[in-house]
Amino acid sequence: MVVKVLHNGNCSKSNAVLEYLDENGVPFEIINIVEDPLSVLEIRTVLKKLNQSVFHIIRKTDKLYIDNYADKNYSEEEWLKILSENPSLIQRPILVKGSVAMLGRPIENVKFFIEK
Repeated sequence: MVVKVLHNGNCSKSNAVLEYLDENGVPFEIINIVEDPLSVLEIRTVLKKLNQSVFHIIRKTDKLYIDNYADKNYSEEEWLKILSENPSLIQRPILVKGSVAMLGRPIENVKFFIEK
C-alpha cells in the first residue's frame, strides 16, 4: 500500500522521513501541504485517521502561531479554518496509510507504521 506523506519541503523532519521511505523501498506519494493546502474537510479526515483533535497537529513553536494565535482561545472549527489557510501551522510530516495516520516523528515510529 502506498503511504501518503503530508509534507513541507522546508521541514528537516519531513525531508528525513521521505529519505527513510525511499531508502527502505516504501512506495509513497508526496502531498505538499504548503503548495496545495488541505481543505477543512481534508484536515478533518486526517484527524479522524490520526484519532486526534485538531489541537494535536498545531505547531505551537511556529513563529506565526506565537505571534498571532498563542494567546487566543479558538474552537476546533476555528482552528480547522486557520490551519487550512495557514498550512505551515500543521505538524509534519503526517503519514497516511489506508484508514490510519501518524505523525512521522520520531522517525523510529515510522518503521513500526510502515510494517503494519
